[in-house]
Amino acid sequence: MKIMPNRLDRGFYRYQREFEDKALEVLRSGWYVLGREVESFEEEFAAYTGARYCVGLASGLDALWLAFRVLGIGAGDEVIVQANTYIASVMGITINGATPVFVEPDAYYNMDTEKIEEKITERTKAILVVHLYGQASGMDRIVEICRRYHLRLVEDCAQSHGACFDGQMTGTFGDIGCFSFYPSKNLGAFGDGGGIVTNDEKIARDMRMYRNYGSEKRYYNKVVGANSRLDELQAGLLRVRLSHIQELEEERRRIAARYAGELDNPLLVLPEVREKATAVWHQYVIRCEARDELIRYLEERGIGTIIHYPIPPHLSEAYAYLGFREGDFPITEHYARTVLSIPMYSGMTQEEQTQVIEALNHFQG
Repeated sequence: MKIMPNRLDRGFYRYQREFEDKALEVLRSGWYVLGREVESFEEEFAAYTGARYCVGLASGLDALWLAFRVLGIGAGDEVIVQANTYIASVMGITINGATPVFVEPDAYYNMDTEKIEEKITERTKAILVVHLYGQASGMDRIVEICRRYHLRLVEDCAQSHGACFDGQMTGTFGDIGCFSFYPSKNLGAFGDGGGIVTNDEKIARDMRMYRNYGSEKRYYNKVVGANSRLDELQAGLLRVRLSHIQELEEERRRIAARYAGELDNPLLVLPEVREKATAVWHQYVIRCEARDELIRYLEERGIGTIIHYPIPPHLSEAYAYLGFREGDFPITEHYARTVLSIPMYSGMTQEEQTQVIEALNHFQG
């Protein structure tokens, strides 16, 4: 039996009738951009997160770069971000001309809060927190630092829909929480999609303006904006999935709990959950010093895996101009050489879980 690292069809078939009914409803409405479905999704997602406002956008990357644009962060400014994130987090900063300042991750793959203050300079304007793999970062310390140094706080929640720190949902701690609704996310659409949440009415209003060519009134453009609108069809389909989000989260937690309870191999490092934090297990990421051998071993047994992520942003060709070299961020680089995401998806059967667990437990390097 072939087991994919992720598969989206099971998530569709689980609620097939609801998805199909909603799609036909939107198609028959004759209104496909910025209509009732987007407005309803924005209200429902804001309520789910506990934020006052949600603004639907075309992608998670748009959410990130527009967040910094709306906050007025650009050339000459610095933004602190963890070094082991997906490159889109960094692009959100650099598209605006600002400079990323990297911080090493902690044992939970999120920003090491004890290493933030040493990176702050007179040019530092914001911290971008990434709740990587679906686990909430240590937000108490980060919020305290932002207040003390008068820094903006943006959260990259592309992988953390529903994750909480001390009972508060990610995305609601700072100025703006940025979400992706890419199909593979825990709350995924059937194409590209994204959005932000905020408690600031002006930020929400400005974001709506920027997403629609910089226009509050049609053909009257206040700023040079973007075409970044969550469309009606994706918003409608997201509303269907959002109505089932609690059971989808619980399913992933059950799979993760089984992995944590039954995986037993000294060659593997299993993920841990931070005190006061919750994880929604967008990815279940293990580490192995013999990762290449492990990947081949699992492939031979019909089990697929993914590396999240093999090349840290500071070593990518895209950011060669920043002048970093191998060895500059050793923890990040060690993670990049050893992390491996094992199968985790909606509709994963007990039999599939057992196959993965038994294979991993028998790996000998």
